[in-house]
Amino acid sequence: MSNNLRIYRGSNEEANFVRNKLIEYNAVQVPNGIYEEVNLCLKNDNGDIIAGLNSAVCWNWMEIDILWVEEKNRKIGLGKRLIDEAEKIARSKNCTFIKLNTFSFQAPEFYKKYGYKVAIIENAPLGSNHYYFKKDLK
Repeated sequence: MSNNLRIYRGSNEEANFVRNKLIEYNAVQVPNGIYEEVNLCLKNDNGDIIAGLNSAVCWNWMEIDILWVEEKNRKIGLGKRLIDEAEKIARSKNCTFIKLNTFSFQAPEFYKKYGYKVAIIENAPLGSNHYYFKKDLK
């Protein structure tokens, strides 16, 4: 191996390459596993995205990476619609649980309201808390 190896900041394309290599490795270690991105959008009559959820099904769980609702459209049930649809998809893929994370300045109470259980890392980022949630699916 060359002693001239250097670390670079990867592009989005290079990050996807690394992600796909890990998925490929994992597939060999755990046969019959799945990895499938599940991304949902809510659009208004003009076709503008006003809310969305980005997630992935990994083996027997769904991992929600992002849930976002445009500020002026919050508190009218759009987040619940997205979570409900994600849970429906997760069940259809035989997932046994969903996991996600959020910050204290985002929506931890929202997830608690819908049955997600929490573990908290304090001062991450400094002055805020980082919340990890899990919901078992039946």
